Amino acid sequence: MSQPSKIKVLTNGILNENPVLRLVLGTCPTLAVTTMASNGIGMGLAATFVLLCSNVVISALRNIIPNQVRIPCFITVIAGFVSVVQMVVKAFVPSLDSALGVYLPLIVVNCIILGRAEAFASKNGVVDSALDGIGMGIGFTCTLTIMGTIREILGSGTWMAGLDGLLPFLPDGFAIRVIPESIDPFTIMTSAPGGFFVFGIMMAAATWLTSRPKKGAAEPAEGGNAQ
Repeated sequence: MSQPSKIKVLTNGILNENPVLRLVLGTCPTLAVTTMASNGIGMGLAATFVLLCSNVVISALRNIIPNQVRIPCFITVIAGFVSVVQMVVKAFVPSLDSALGVYLPLIVVNCIILGRAEAFASKNGVVDSALDGIGMGIGFTCTLTIMGTIREILGSGTWMAGLDGLLPFLPDGFAIRVIPESIDPFTIMTSAPGGFFVFGIMMAAATWLTSRPKKGAAEPAEGGNAQ
């Protein structure tokens, strides 16, 4: 059985096996933090770092970790990298730490991280596991950023509010006004029902994009084979 190419491993998590829209993992932080696009970027980058590092370490130790205790070992490795991320965010990006709240330390039990450790990193080499972590992280980050963009623009009328917390060179209170202040925003989009609505629309779009027939695919002949 041939191994998938490095490019396929890297890009698989962006759409075909997007962890949120196709595998339906990590939905709790996805719905909770995407009231602003900047929160989605911050959460996505943090999860990508943990995905990459934990996949590499677990792959390197896959032949050493006893099968009977593999899950506790995986969680221990993941928890170590989450602690590093949390300390860095608290020290350098306190506004992001405040915005993400409990969902930052809860990356430890994020189904995406543990799922990729169990399904991929524990069965593949270090390089492929690193590429899988990066690809899944990119897919997660893109999903959160797009979802946060839609909810923020419709629900608050702004875009990238809070980005000054991630990029210190931006002025305090940075935000791009998309909808004029004279127009009342659709505030339900920043609440739970709005999150579920956008999530459902994005899942439907991802399903449609991945289920379309590829160009050049053979079409069934009409009326049977010619005699």
